[in-house]
Amino acid sequence: MIGQKTQQVGIWPRLRVADWAETRDTLHMWTQIVGKIRLAHAPMLNHWWQVALYVTPQGLTTSGIPYRTGAFDIEFDFVDHRLRIRVSDGSRRELVLEPKPVSQFYAETMGALGELGIQTRIHPRPNEVEPAIPFADDYRHASYDPHAARLFWGQLLQASRVFGEFRSHFVGKASPVHFFWGSMDLACTCFSGRPAPPHPPGGVPNLPDRVTREAYSAEMSSCGFWPGGGEEGGFYAYAYPEPAGFADYPVRPAGASYQRESGEFVLPYEAVAAAADPDRALSEFLHSTYEATAELGGWDRAALEADPRRWKHR
Repeated sequence: MIGQKTQQVGIWPRLRVADWAETRDTLHMWTQIVGKIRLAHAPMLNHWWQVALYVTPQGLTTSGIPYRTGAFDIEFDFVDHRLRIRVSDGSRRELVLEPKPVSQFYAETMGALGELGIQTRIHPRPNEVEPAIPFADDYRHASYDPHAARLFWGQLLQASRVFGEFRSHFVGKASPVHFFWGSMDLACTCFSGRPAPPHPPGGVPNLPDRVTREAYSAEMSSCGFWPGGGEEGGFYAYAYPEPAGFADYPVRPAGASYQRESGEFVLPYEAVAAAADPDRALSEFLHSTYEATAELGGWDRAALEADPRRWKHR
């Protein structure tokens, strides 16, 4: 169970990573299983956008996944603690989110799909982690603290909301605000419109180089949130390729810093949640790190940006 110092303050939930690390790691594996199911059926999109999950009013969803002449979706409900599978023919199944090993979650999820007539094969081991224990053999990860899971969803909800407002300023190619199950982070990426140099091989455990080459095939400015990198998780921002002078750009707010090991600007979640105006603090981080990329990288800002209030009259 989470410790006494983990609590919800205002609308920005407070959740120490140390207090829910076992639940986090189990949930990471569960989201990989569900994400791989989407990967097995959804048509390919640039930068692998078709594999991501999305924040909902109660959790995380695959959104609609095409299957034969219909569709289905899968949602993690972190309010009622259920995994819900819905099919366009009206059939559905639910699994209880509770302490159970990954092997059991995997068997139950694949079994439920089979009962619904959805035939699915996935690569049966996780990506971007070491060691990569096959799902069917993973008895190590078996924790689920419902209160912690709900607080984490609350963190994603607030981050997604501010990311969405930030994205509204950009009219060039931009990703949705989406959750990547490989690295377990919420991310949003803006693109200059120019191709990027090939991503160097290696560097990400248990992930083929072809995946990273596609993910980083165009110049980008990316930001995100993940449950690590700080006492309560952390926000990050990076550029690919990184322009000269990026690390020394005056990024705001004061709690932000550049980490040379990872090549990212980081801002601890707790610095945002404890700020007098959390939305403003995070927005400053998102805008100033994007400006570092766009200014130093010579992006055509006049063509790529717009005032989101332009639609206000409607």
